[in-house]
This record gives sequence, C-alpha cells and structure tokens, in this order.
Amino acid sequence: MKKELRIKKNQDFQTVFQKGRSFANRQFVVYCLEKEGQADFRIGLSVSKKLGNAVTRNQIKRYIRQAIFELKEQLAPGNDYVIIARKPAADMDFFEVKNSLTHVLKVGKVLKKNL
Repeated sequence: MKKELRIKKNQDFQTVFQKGRSFANRQFVVYCLEKEGQADFRIGLSVSKKLGNAVTRNQIKRYIRQAIFELKEQLAPGNDYVIIARKPAADMDFFEVKNSLTHVLKVGKVLKKNL
C-alpha cells in the first residue's frame, strides 16, 4: 500500500474520531469519515502496546495493510478509515484478519457488493 494512502498526522486521526462514524466486531473497530474532493481512500492504523511486543504489533499492521490492499477495489473511495485492533487480533493469522475486516466493513456498509 502506498504511503500517500496512509493517515499519519494526529490531527487527521482526531478528526476521524470526532466526526466519523464507527462500527466494530470482536477484533477491530473501524472509524469512517467521508472526505469531499479526495480521490482515494486513506487508512490509519492503531495497534496498542497491550496487544504484544513490537514484532506482534508490526505483524498485525502488515496483515491489516495486506487485507486492505486486497479489498481496495471494493472500498468506497474518498473516505478516511482508522482501524483499531483489539486483543483477539493478536492471535489471528492473515486469512482470519482479512475475513474479520471484511465482516466489519460490511457491517459499516462501506464495501461495494459487486465482488
């Protein structure tokens, strides 16, 4: 995933938290904020130190980025997404992460139905 498609600044995270809508399942919380005039979606990741050491946290982030990369055609463009990993995500493999993210994005009605 390209670095231009990531949310890095704290102010951007806070804006999505305050003005966006959220939806969740047991493993992830996703905040979504529609942005006018933005061609692509952007992703921000938050993985707490409570989930494990740096190796575990980085692995979770890699899994999430790859899952989003594979789902990018189905995601609504022009939105900012902040994905927060919860404790059960630390014990999941890539396919479980992808299925869980697909589920939570369907709950939030941000995935296109065509695929």
